[in-house]
Amino acid sequence: MTLNEALRALDALEKTLNAYGHAIGCLNYDGETVAPRNSAAARGETVGYLSGIVHEKITAPQTGEMLDAILAEADGLDLKTRRRAEELKRSRDELTLVPADEYMAYQQLMQEAMAVWHDAKLASDFAAYAPYLDRIIAFNRRLAARKAPDRPAYDALLDTYEKGLSHETLDPFFALLRKELTPVILEVAKRPRPDTAFLNQSWPIPAQREFTERLMDLLGLDRDDCAVGETEHPFTEGFNKHDVRITTHYHEDSVLSSMFSVIHEGGHALYELGVADELQGTCLAGGSSMSIHESQSRFYENIIGRSRPFCRALLPIMKTLFPAQMAGVDAEMLYRAACLSEPSLIRTEADELTYSIHVMIRYELEKAMIGGDLSTADIPGEWNRMYKEYLGVDVPDDRRGCLQDSHWSFGAIGYFPSYALGSAYGVQMLAAMEKDVDVWGCAAAGNLAPITAWLREKIHRHGQLLLPKQLLENACGAPFDPNCYVDYLKKKYGELYSL
Repeated sequence: MTLNEALRALDALEKTLNAYGHAIGCLNYDGETVAPRNSAAARGETVGYLSGIVHEKITAPQTGEMLDAILAEADGLDLKTRRRAEELKRSRDELTLVPADEYMAYQQLMQEAMAVWHDAKLASDFAAYAPYLDRIIAFNRRLAARKAPDRPAYDALLDTYEKGLSHETLDPFFALLRKELTPVILEVAKRPRPDTAFLNQSWPIPAQREFTERLMDLLGLDRDDCAVGETEHPFTEGFNKHDVRITTHYHEDSVLSSMFSVIHEGGHALYELGVADELQGTCLAGGSSMSIHESQSRFYENIIGRSRPFCRALLPIMKTLFPAQMAGVDAEMLYRAACLSEPSLIRTEADELTYSIHVMIRYELEKAMIGGDLSTADIPGEWNRMYKEYLGVDVPDDRRGCLQDSHWSFGAIGYFPSYALGSAYGVQMLAAMEKDVDVWGCAAAGNLAPITAWLREKIHRHGQLLLPKQLLENACGAPFDPNCYVDYLKKKYGELYSL
């Protein structure tokens, strides 16, 4: 196969894979938002069938010949072409480890597991969900053993979400957070709580839906390119830069829950919407890694969303939509309520200071699950023990314990550390951004466009063209330094709680 023939074959394959990926993604989004409860089995069969075709296309011998022909000329290729071939080869290398029938069955299993998880969570019944999780864990163990037989199994799964990530990187990272942040968490717990009484009211859901629309306007999310749906566990699905779907959930007793979900998912959406035109339709059109993706969502949710200036921009909107609930509330009260720090049960509702402890617990559980040191039946007990040990809270039921997250149901074992790493990456990006942009002046004015423009230039437009380490260093002008994150949290919460 000549190089020109191989490049034409690459274009054709990516077009095909993009079409199948779009169809599968739409089915997944539909299943999580509006599909009827009993649709999971049939949808699972469809997704399994389509996934089988994807598996066949990627693992076909001619695909291997095409990639070999391109990568043999790697030194003479432009960066985009080389990276397209590298990423497809990475996908092919992994998929060839899994027989087609096993791969299709796993895709169907995840559809069924998500449906069972929904019901099990509502009923707080881990036992009903456990057999599905058992099968998901077993598949991931087999995949890890095939992928990297000489490495710890969990490292092979971590590598799926950020190339090169391993426990050797994460263990010291989480140890630093435990060492430096635990004393701060304990000291904050002794200090007087801010006045959050105004939050303990009824927040009508129709008004919350209108609030979502206003938040999307603030974030600069064009509804012609970005839609919003409702689901049990908020997520974002990006098909291309003109079709991104975010989701949220509404609780009448908690306006901040949906507010921060929308801002978080909006950060993911801005990344997807900002990928350069020339990468659209290729395998490079997504985020560089899940840690980089989470750096964007956590940046908007916490660094901007939980900032004093942004709360000044939010206040008039909230007073308009919730006049009775916000009567007598000023921007400082809103800021301090938004930054309330206390040990809690739910990761997605956790404050910045304690959040990474929630992630660390999941990291330790996943290592033990995949390493064979923790049986599925023992997950609830170990979850509850660790929450008591690290956060001092008693877990009342599985719904607010080990069933709260959807990630394991769709096979995302090894994903959770991305949230903590992403939080740390975002802080380092802030330090670089402040040299070029009046970040807090923009936030106070409710004008996030200059902030997004900086991120679009430094992060978003590159898609997967650059590897995470290179992307981060180019944006920040320095290698990753987790101490920046620790210092940021100490400074912010030291000021909030007069430490």
